[in-house]
Parts: sequence; structure tokens; C-alpha cells
Amino acid sequence: MYSDFYKNKKVLVTGGSGSIGKKIVKELIKYDVDVIRVLDNNETELFNLENDLNSSKIKVFVGDIKDSQRLKSLFKDIDIIFHAAAYKHVPLCEYNPLDAVKTNVLGTQNVIDMAILCDVKKVILISTDKAVHPANVMGATKFLAERLMMAASAYSDDGTKFSCVRFGNVLNSRGSVIPLFKKQLKQGGPITLTDEDMTRFIMNIYQASKLILQAGMLSQGGEIFILKMPAFKLSDLVDAMIEFYAPVYGYNPEEIDVKIIGKRPGEKLYEELMTSDEMLTAYDNGDLFIIRDELNKKHPDFIYNSNEIDHLTKDEILRILSEMEN
Repeated sequence: MYSDFYKNKKVLVTGGSGSIGKKIVKELIKYDVDVIRVLDNNETELFNLENDLNSSKIKVFVGDIKDSQRLKSLFKDIDIIFHAAAYKHVPLCEYNPLDAVKTNVLGTQNVIDMAILCDVKKVILISTDKAVHPANVMGATKFLAERLMMAASAYSDDGTKFSCVRFGNVLNSRGSVIPLFKKQLKQGGPITLTDEDMTRFIMNIYQASKLILQAGMLSQGGEIFILKMPAFKLSDLVDAMIEFYAPVYGYNPEEIDVKIIGKRPGEKLYEELMTSDEMLTAYDNGDLFIIRDELNKKHPDFIYNSNEIDHLTKDEILRILSEMEN
């Protein structure tokens, strides 16, 4: 299915050396794409990516989405852009709000403007559940980035198609809690838990990248694709990780302390993937919900937030951790 759509396509990935961007690149190599241009401002990670994948289809470029002229030179002859470049760490964005706006909002507008100018066929923004009812700077900037994409879709007419993909936390991604908890467990604890009642959506990076590519194929412009994913309580994740990793690092699980540190600046107790208004225009497409600007009389009738849906059990989390390590 994907192989036919992406065959002979010229694809560009912004933020291509980050956790999601890198996995998109790795998946695209499996298809008979013509070229994959990878843009990132992290020179070292670009160097590592190019050497790890060792593919003639990959062309890496050091640059920043805040530099519109750099984008103009790279977007020529491109069919599809996966826009993954962003500032994503909630506390850092809280303390550096202007920089978050410059990258997540103004940088996204640069991507839009240059994509239209260069006749790119499709642009897919990688967004986050934090854009729904945003309570922090990062979520607010991604909310605005989504709105910029939807507005661009409205005024680009029959030209470039703009869509968004929205999902929650990616399992074991760079900067996520699992690498932090593993580091703390390796040191013998304590595990720092923000709030025992905190819940989050979660998805492994392989599933996320496959569904992003599916959205790229299905996109007709103006959609927000919601990746279906399970939710978990952060306290259950902590318990499962202590049971799984403490013996690996030579500790008795009962000896590992858990320290409650409270919510970090900008954090929410639970996350949402759709607003109540968006639910009215959402279509269930199997692995995805697709939000379009039209009422759907058969729309889902539940609240899609990480508090309301069923949570993974501790045993289910343990199975996920085992699969992640194998």
C-alpha cells in the first residue's frame, strides 16, 4: 500500500534527526522513494543518521526552519514534506516562550510559505495532544501551528495540500520519561514521579511512523489525523519499570524509592486528543480518526482524553517494556 504511493516520490523531513523524524526517514527508505532530504539544525545527529543508514537516497542538510531562504532552496522539486521540526519540551518552552513561538509558529509559517512557492504537493505537520485545550506554551504554539496549516489549506485552493497528524507520547523517545526513569533506576533510585494521578497517551515509535505515512497517503488537505493509542497512569508505569528494570541493574525492586515532586511548569494532569467540537466532525478510519470541516452524523460518542478511556494494566505495560527491549 505505502510502497505504491511513495514510489519515485521526493520527500523532505524537517527535524529529521529527532526521534520521530528519524523513524520516518528509516521507514521511507524501505519504499522506492527517489530521494529523502533531511533537514535539521543538529549537525552531529545528522552526521550520525547519514552514517547509520548509509543510503544513497538520503541527503542531509544543516539548516533551520526559521530561515525561509534555506527552505526555499531545499523545497524545490519536493513532492511531500513531513514537518517534524519543533521545540517539544514543556518546561523549556515555558521558560523560553519567544523561542518556542519563533520555531513552532513562525517556523511553521515559513514551511507553509515556501511549500506554496515551490509547488510542493503535500505538507504534513506532526502535532501533539498538547495542542488540544493548551495549558502550556508548547501546546499553545502547536495549536497555532495546526491553525496555520488549516488556514493554508483553505487559501491554497488546488495547490499544496496541508494536513496535521496529532498524537501523544512516543514510547522511549528522546526526552521522554522512560529514558529518565531508566537512568534513575540504574543509579538505584529514587524515581521522581510528578503526580500519582497523572495519565498520558502512549504509542511506540514504529506505530507512530507507520500511521504518519498512512496519513501522508490519505491526505487531501484540511484534515487533522488522530492516531488511536492507549493511555496509562504514570504511577503504573513507574511500578512496572521498577519491577522490570531494577533486577536488570542489580537492585531489589522493594529497595527503589519513589519521590513525588509535583507537576512541572506547564504540565497537565491528563491529555486530550480531540475537543468536543472536533468529535462532531471526526470519522473513524480504523487506526485513525480523521477530523474534517464537515459534520459527521456517525461521529464517535465518547470523550477521547487520557483520563476517560481504559488504562493499560501493569501487566500490559510490562509486556510493552519487554517488547521494547527485544
